[in-house]
Amino acid sequence: MTAVVRGALVDVYDTILKSVFTDRVMALAGPLGIDVQDWLAEFIKTRDDRDRGRLSTAAAFDRALRGCGIEPADGLVEDLMRRDAEFSYAHTRLYDDTVPFLSWLREQGTLIALVSNCADTTRGLLEHLGVIPLVDAVVLSCEVGSMKPSPEIYVTALADLGIAAADAVFIDDQPTFCLGAEAVGVRPIQIARDSVDNAVGGAGWDFPVVHSLLDVK
Repeated sequence: MTAVVRGALVDVYDTILKSVFTDRVMALAGPLGIDVQDWLAEFIKTRDDRDRGRLSTAAAFDRALRGCGIEPADGLVEDLMRRDAEFSYAHTRLYDDTVPFLSWLREQGTLIALVSNCADTTRGLLEHLGVIPLVDAVVLSCEVGSMKPSPEIYVTALADLGIAAADAVFIDDQPTFCLGAEAVGVRPIQIARDSVDNAVGGAGWDFPVVHSLLDVK
């Protein structure tokens, strides 16, 4: 970051931590006695509503069960929520460069906002991983009702940090979300980790691409 930067907007999944979404949802299917792919497909149908805060994860599990032809027995959704959290907490890890990078930003006096498209289980996961004390704001789509690449979520993050778009950078693994940041005047940087199958570069964008958060320095 050669220009003066007052704030950094940083994505969560596949940027500071490796997403285990598919694995965790599939792990819930076995004890239910239903086809794993059917269960995954039904749950994925609820993604937009979950990420916009229109549907809780518990309600999404209920809807997915019914979509698979299961009338949820008393306590079943609560058990799924418990098992889901246990799996996420046991298997989700921060990338090795995450804490050093966030610490470096703090040392530079750079304000940090996590900005994620996610459901209502993400804040608890971030608390479990000890990330929240390392940043200044946490802007989750399920809580603000806006998803990347819509401008509102970026504007909310900037407002939470009290900075102008021109004084911020945005780091995300998704190029379309980088374009969304660019559209509101925030300088985007795409992170393309080797373990993530993702498009790098393309027509209509020329922002920097890094392979580690430490390369952002």
